[in-house]
Amino acid sequence: MASANDPFQFQEFEEAGNLLEANRDAVTISIDDEDIKSEKQRKAAGFAPDGDDEDPLASDDKTELLSGQKKSAPFWTFEYYQKFFDVETHHVKERIIGSMVPWPGKNFIHVYLRRNPDLYGPFWICTTLVFAIAISGNISNFLVNLGKPNHKYTPEFRKVSIAATAIFSYAWLMPLALWGFLLWRNNKIMNLVSYSFMEIVCVYGYSLAIYIPAVVLWILPYEWLRWCSIVVALCLSGSVLVMTFWPAVRDDHPKVIITIMAAIVVLNALLAIGCKAYFFSKPEMVQPVIPVHPAEISAATEVIKAPSSSSS
Repeated sequence: MASANDPFQFQEFEEAGNLLEANRDAVTISIDDEDIKSEKQRKAAGFAPDGDDEDPLASDDKTELLSGQKKSAPFWTFEYYQKFFDVETHHVKERIIGSMVPWPGKNFIHVYLRRNPDLYGPFWICTTLVFAIAISGNISNFLVNLGKPNHKYTPEFRKVSIAATAIFSYAWLMPLALWGFLLWRNNKIMNLVSYSFMEIVCVYGYSLAIYIPAVVLWILPYEWLRWCSIVVALCLSGSVLVMTFWPAVRDDHPKVIITIMAAIVVLNALLAIGCKAYFFSKPEMVQPVIPVHPAEISAATEVIKAPSSSSS
């Protein structure tokens, strides 16, 4: 039988008082005392209580995220568009390459966007295309008139504003019209594939990337080269748009399918051909008007009258 003074023997909690009386030199530890002591030490060191450590705004965001009630910013605020510029460089590179080298059966939105559209790439593509058209048009005009003694080169800065109006209007108004049309058809036919407005803007922005190298080739004053580059750019850019928006209209009425696909291709072609015709057209050869002195006119009249009088 175990001894009564065995320190390893299990003791009941009711005998705690008797144990303390038997050994009055024992050190006792209280959990409450430790909590109070640690709190006092934290206050002395300048730390706030645990409840005040977290930022109230951060805690509110965590609460909204956990509850699924995180509110999105309105579309007229900078916070709404900030997320569309938060994109990795390699993603932009992949999307540019995918827009220039389309593969049959690959939807640009499903393969490259993956429900994460951006405005960074489309914005800089449109801006680069605007300056490429304006600068290339001025250089082309300079090369065409190079060596002509009567020609004085003056840069046409108005081409920048005209090109910007044409490119950005196409890149925003066309997606807006297409998004509104698809939304209207989706309300009538419930099983149609729907795209968001930002996804359509992203597709149209990246589809213009192929025109940047084509415009640079337009500097060379060879019409056959310009038209070949236009045809190649139209085929690549148009195929990206057609393959992307085909799933959204393929279950619709055949007349609607033909109309929307034709509108996408025709407007894309009009943009390219219009830019080529306006910014890279051959200048008309204007014959200089040589002023004639009145004395020369009267002398020529007398010369004409002289043979007639002699014959009479």
